[in-house]
Amino acid sequence: MQITIQELAHAIDAEAAGDLALTISGAAEPADASPSEIALAMSPKYADALGRGQARAAILWPGAEWQELGLDAVIFAPRPRMAMAGLTALMDRGQGVEPGIHPSAVVDPTAVIDEGCAIGPLAVIGARARIGAGAVIGPHVTIGMDAELGEGAVLREMVSIGARVRVGKRFVAQPGARIGADGFSFVTPEVSGVENVRKTMGDQADARAQSWLRIHSIGAVEIGDDVEVGANSTIDNGTIRNTVIGDGCKLDNLVHIGHNVRAGRDCLFCGLCGVSGSVEIGNNVVLGGQVGVVDNIFIGDGVIAAGGTKILSNVPKGRVVMGYPAVKMENHTEIYKAQRRLPRLARDIEALKKAVFKSGSSD
Repeated sequence: MQITIQELAHAIDAEAAGDLALTISGAAEPADASPSEIALAMSPKYADALGRGQARAAILWPGAEWQELGLDAVIFAPRPRMAMAGLTALMDRGQGVEPGIHPSAVVDPTAVIDEGCAIGPLAVIGARARIGAGAVIGPHVTIGMDAELGEGAVLREMVSIGARVRVGKRFVAQPGARIGADGFSFVTPEVSGVENVRKTMGDQADARAQSWLRIHSIGAVEIGDDVEVGANSTIDNGTIRNTVIGDGCKLDNLVHIGHNVRAGRDCLFCGLCGVSGSVEIGNNVVLGGQVGVVDNIFIGDGVIAAGGTKILSNVPKGRVVMGYPAVKMENHTEIYKAQRRLPRLARDIEALKKAVFKSGSSD
């Protein structure tokens, strides 16, 4: 692509200076930038690296003395990551799925494909499925019967959308995402050891062999607008009601959302999170990497769970939690400090014991 500095600044809603007619064809880190690329140096710490590259234009921090840096043009970025969002969206060349339906794709005759869609090689579109306008369906994608996919969706290679799943507008699914698998629901003819242990919190008095019977998932999955799902992440069908993911939620790679979960708007689920079945999650919740959530609890609006946290009970609105089991972050910090002091405390106690016993033996 070719774009002028003025056009780029307008596209990302930023202020520009210098030769606004200068054309660039890409972006690069400061030390690697060629004359045809704009250098991304949005902090003063990157100024030295500009001298090692060949960029004529750069995106800089506000107030930068850009002419002293040897540049011909500059765009100022008060909020660098916002500028990155606009820049990368503008320059993303996509995955090369051509408009139209590839000859090797299998599309059921009852499926409805709206205008402007691109359906890649070996994709499979099931009966009565509906694909919204402008959707991009990558290679080897499977969309089940009666599924609905909103306009502007992008499904990367090997994504599967199960039967009856409903997905909103501008959905993005990275390679290998699986939406609409059956939930992990099984039952034993008699009360199981697991059920007893949850009640008693103790060892099994009578550990007997058990056979597990499947509880089928007759619910589906509902996903709102502007949701993104990372590579190899999974969202399971509900058992009776649908599993629900609200508008604007973002799931990282290898995230699992169990059956019957209902998540509100604009939540972030970072890599390797696992949310058990029937959890109610509010709006703007952030679960850090490797967070685990036990089933049948609620997590209030605005909760933040630090990486590795294991949430075993309800979490009220606005709480920041950490640890296993999850406690307030400030409490976890105090616990950690106390834990670090345990070896010294043990030595002190041992010294006191010796002093007391020695004193007793001399009487």
